[in-house]
Amino acid sequence: MAENLKILSDDSSKEEKYRNLITQIDALISGEPDQIANLANVTAALKQTIGFFWVGFYLVKDGTLVLGPFQGPIACTRIEYGRGVCGAAWKERKTLIVPDVTLFTGHIACNSESKSEIAVPILSNGEVTGILDIDSNCLNDFDESDAAFLEEIVIRIKN
Repeated sequence: MAENLKILSDDSSKEEKYRNLITQIDALISGEPDQIANLANVTAALKQTIGFFWVGFYLVKDGTLVLGPFQGPIACTRIEYGRGVCGAAWKERKTLIVPDVTLFTGHIACNSESKSEIAVPILSNGEVTGILDIDSNCLNDFDESDAAFLEEIVIRIKN
């Protein structure tokens, strides 16, 4: 695929933007076997299309989450199982939506501008192999619609 994204106008709904993006992600990663290359392009596509404050992946390596490709301010490099939003999503094996990170017990403040967060586990053969983590600098910025579309995206990029 060409290294361009067709980005819908700002007056398009979030759902329209996601649907448009998913089609392009399919084309972008089709035929590319390298997971890191695919994760890098998916983070860039999400950041560019939806405009998230921070978007990236953490990959399970030797029993810890290790920072992978991301777009946004610098981030925490390692996250332990069960710690923070990402570690909790890993432990619970489900998507977590946190409307206000200051109210999440054990939240890891990688950046003080982060106000809300969504963490989506990547499952491969029944095991969590990574987490798609997205932060917003606005409170209550994620909902079940985000969860559904982001879960569709991680299905496409699992290793």
